[in-house]
Amino acid sequence: MPPEDIPAARPQQADGAGGEGDGAGRDGAGGGAGGGEQAPGLWRNRSYRTFLGVQALSSLGDSFSYVALPLLVLHTTGSVLQMGLVTALTGVASIVTGLFAGVIADRFDRRRLLMLADGARCLLYLSIPLAWLGGEPIWLVYAIVPVAGCFSMLFQVTYVTVVPSLVGRDQITKANGHLFATYAAAGMAGPALAGFVAATAGPSAAIGIDAVTFAVSAAGILFVRFDATSHTEGKRRGGVREEFLAGAKFLWAHPVLRPLTLLLSLFSFLMYGLTDLVIYLVKHDFDGADTTVGYVLTAGTVGSFIASAAVARIRKHLPFGVVWISGTALAGLAVAGIGLAGNVPLVGTLLLITMMCMGIAGISSMSLRQEVTPSHLLGRVTSAFWTIHTALGPLGAGAITAAAAGLGVTATCLIVGLTVLAVASTGTLTGILRGGTAAKG
Repeated sequence: MPPEDIPAARPQQADGAGGEGDGAGRDGAGGGAGGGEQAPGLWRNRSYRTFLGVQALSSLGDSFSYVALPLLVLHTTGSVLQMGLVTALTGVASIVTGLFAGVIADRFDRRRLLMLADGARCLLYLSIPLAWLGGEPIWLVYAIVPVAGCFSMLFQVTYVTVVPSLVGRDQITKANGHLFATYAAAGMAGPALAGFVAATAGPSAAIGIDAVTFAVSAAGILFVRFDATSHTEGKRRGGVREEFLAGAKFLWAHPVLRPLTLLLSLFSFLMYGLTDLVIYLVKHDFDGADTTVGYVLTAGTVGSFIASAAVARIRKHLPFGVVWISGTALAGLAVAGIGLAGNVPLVGTLLLITMMCMGIAGISSMSLRQEVTPSHLLGRVTSAFWTIHTALGPLGAGAITAAAAGLGVTATCLIVGLTVLAVASTGTLTGILRGGTAAKG
């Protein structure tokens, strides 16, 4: 379900981080192979394969809601501003949950948390198509989607913490690439199928399919075995505020994670409403059908798939800072190009490039955090990271969609894209650029 560091979910590597904070992070974190033991090959790891499979199915369902929820709001209200409002409410709920999700992930059984999050989202999303059988209670979407966003944040934080307990430390970036590739592969078919289902049976039916996949995913987690000891070692419990601040303090002390978190806050503000912009552009400016929206968003997931296949090779040869700054800058240029695109195929191509670059940067970023953070702190560090760097996202979703309604999508995409390029360029003046060497693979 997540690729990360982006308004939706992803992973990163540590050799490129450098600085004084790295040594303590590596020594403290426990891997799925039991620290110093030689980890088995990824494809011989049954728990890893099972986890990969059930999350692929869940991701396929997720891609249905990714398309169906904005379409449901647009069909019911006809307003791009209300699309942005739903996105913003989800973001606010995620931010609030982020204050304590990491504390929960570090305190309680992570398998049960994953199952709880999937089961809750199944019931919440299932209520939407059931309600739509008797009418169009749009208020229900505003009530349910933020609550689902809370459980989504809990799932995403917990998901990041369990990857190192499934695989060895030197396999984290590769495993993240596999997981991201699986999500992308499922997502390649998902948006197109969702567009077809929305066009034939209505967006609410597509949301119902997502609910079913959450149920299957929750059941599948039962067959995954995690290392249950690594995140309990060195644990000292305090209040929620104290434990949350422990994650924030770790981020602030790290010479790469500190500027990365700050720049990603600006990036989230600018990019949180990208999907709404693309959907509105295709539907409003090009008079596209729901199936056309699905095809365009599928192009974006193709870009994510390419990113997942390429990131491990890229990180073998290039420092983290070069990869992250270049990927973010190129994503900004592609978004600016979307504003100038004169036809739907070009929009799809530029969205592919955008998501490919964002994916490479995001996978690299998450793997970095997983590798340099001690396992017993990983939930709180992840929670603090996402809470801080997505805090401006809901405001951005509202501002960007309002700008699209007032200035038009073309001008808005140009402004967003060029500002993202400026944010990426700022990274060359920070420890992000100076703190990395090529990864070892």
